[in-house]
Amino acid sequence: MSRRRGRFAAASVDGERWKVGGYQPLAPRLPPQAALVVRGAMPAAEAETLARRVLEVEERWTADFAGEQFSLGRAFYTHLETHRAREYFAQARASDALVEEVLPGLPARTLELLARLLGGQVRRRAGFCGPGVHVFPAGGNVARRGGVVHFDLEGLTEHQKEAGSAAVTLVWMLRPAERGGGLRLWDTLYDGTPDSQLEPDDYACVTVRSSAGDALLLDSRRLHQIRPFRGASPRLSVTVHAAEIDDDVWEAWF
Repeated sequence: MSRRRGRFAAASVDGERWKVGGYQPLAPRLPPQAALVVRGAMPAAEAETLARRVLEVEERWTADFAGEQFSLGRAFYTHLETHRAREYFAQARASDALVEEVLPGLPARTLELLARLLGGQVRRRAGFCGPGVHVFPAGGNVARRGGVVHFDLEGLTEHQKEAGSAAVTLVWMLRPAERGGGLRLWDTLYDGTPDSQLEPDDYACVTVRSSAGDALLLDSRRLHQIRPFRGASPRLSVTVHAAEIDDDVWEAWF
């Protein structure tokens, strides 16, 4: 793999202008950008209201990696990596019901936003959980050291990985970190080499900071990491992954 020539950066679009323009699909603009950011995809005040709702039901969060992070709803990759995949699938309906109870209508809005970005049909992946919320606590391991440098490959089939099927991750920020906590993206895509065998310093990178209500779309095969952050508040974001299973038809999961 080699470093791409030219400036490596994320593209940014104003959410209101995008709406006025009829929500023209933005995903075709993703390559070779690091990511696409829709600024103000949700009003900041609404994002904060939703964040408070999540924080009010802390006792209903799912703890992952011994409390290093939490989620409202169940995330597939955390269950896969902690050998709880059977629990994930058994609790998928309950997970979706919980997210809908706490954040009414938001899962459907998230899939609608993703469909508009992609310009295609997006449907829930059968048996998997729908969109959920990641919670990274203030003062936790991710806050102090940053997240693991990784690709979002969990949930992709071996055929999809080998064939290079299109796959994306959408991160819709509810409450950003007070200081830091941006998403760092590297100028390299998965080519069969595990992320643990890569040296990030070999590649150009960019760190994208999202404000409350901003939505960020990236290629799931792009190497990325949540950066360390400071402050008394946790970092909260709605997340959903999707893979293209037919022309302009995508299946989504959390």
